[in-house]
Amino acid sequence: MSVNRRFVLKGAALSSIGLTVDGFIPALAANSGAPIGTATTEPTMLALVNEGGAESIFLYGAMAAGKAPLRVQKVGRDLGFMLDFERRLRHGLPMRVIGLLDDASATLIVDMARSGGARVQWLGQHTAEDGFTRHQVLSTDMSEGCAQQLSRQLHDCGAGFKLIEERQNGPVAPRQLTGLSRGASQSVQWASSIGYLLASIGTRTTLAAPLAPTANTPITGSFVSFSIDV
Repeated sequence: MSVNRRFVLKGAALSSIGLTVDGFIPALAANSGAPIGTATTEPTMLALVNEGGAESIFLYGAMAAGKAPLRVQKVGRDLGFMLDFERRLRHGLPMRVIGLLDDASATLIVDMARSGGARVQWLGQHTAEDGFTRHQVLSTDMSEGCAQQLSRQLHDCGAGFKLIEERQNGPVAPRQLTGLSRGASQSVQWASSIGYLLASIGTRTTLAAPLAPTANTPITGSFVSFSIDV
């Protein structure tokens, strides 16, 4: 398996989709709106998300980790963000980029990051149905243990799931973990747990992610999560 295409096969050409700086999540508006790469306001961690329920819960978990100043950027359909992100990669200022995006947006981000020499620490494909989720994860030495923690947290809250983990360039065979739904209402816990774990990479945390807020409507669809070390 290669990190560049296996999980994000729905890549889009630059002429058909772009990304934009739409502003920060209101709760974090106090963080400077300066472009990515501004030296005086350079954050240590950037979270990229679309607008949606799963993405909001992902941020809920990431902010709860509290491991580094977190700047949140929403991803849209304009080239502005892409150009800004490319400049950020070219300048080589240190940053960790985490996110939960749709497949096409994630394809662009991951490809741009890899082309710029960044290291992908985690890449996951997540499919959410009402009451059950499927996760296929490509991990590295840096994100070792995150998949197991994710499975434990999903099991503890009673969510039904299937998780397959593969190690990038590793000799270990894929690991499969499953859990049966116990009728719990925490089927969206996966998004909070992933946000928390990705924001905590490198700290070897043993704490569980906070329980996700109960969603008013079921959160379904396909999503890609990632952690990139620039």
